Amino acid sequence: MTIITVNTARGRLSLEQRRELAETLTDAVLVPEVGRFAPTARPGFQVHFVERERDMMAIGGRLLADTGPEVDAMVIDIAVMDAAWQPEVRAEVIERVLAALAAACGLDKPAPGWWVNFRVIDEGSWGSSGGVLSVLPLLQSEVFTEERVKAVRAALGA
Repeated sequence: MTIITVNTARGRLSLEQRRELAETLTDAVLVPEVGRFAPTARPGFQVHFVERERDMMAIGGRLLADTGPEVDAMVIDIAVMDAAWQPEVRAEVIERVLAALAAACGLDKPAPGWWVNFRVIDEGSWGSSGGVLSVLPLLQSEVFTEERVKAVRAALGA
């Protein structure tokens, strides 16, 4: 299970941009997580879009409502199950997420006011469907590459 929350100013993303990002942000995390493009793994990912009025967000101590539209603030929070999230894998996810956002917004590069938080939820600290979830049973789903399975098992000491 992975949850990607995109926090933006109200109206920053159009319906078409959100449609594109629902898919591209999912894949931006999915591919490094499982080691390959695996559409069958997509149901384990959620993307939430949260909009706030420009008077409810600030950069540099100034409300966005008091700045021009050129000030572009966005915070993307990525919450993942505990697995093999070495720094280089986290960096790959963050770079892929920022690239997907830039592409959806028609920009050559991400805006400096876009921030990505990457959080790992400890094993045994994620629940759904009436119980506690673990990444370990998912390793048998044949979605993960053998390399990623080994890395996850090593990272979790399983």
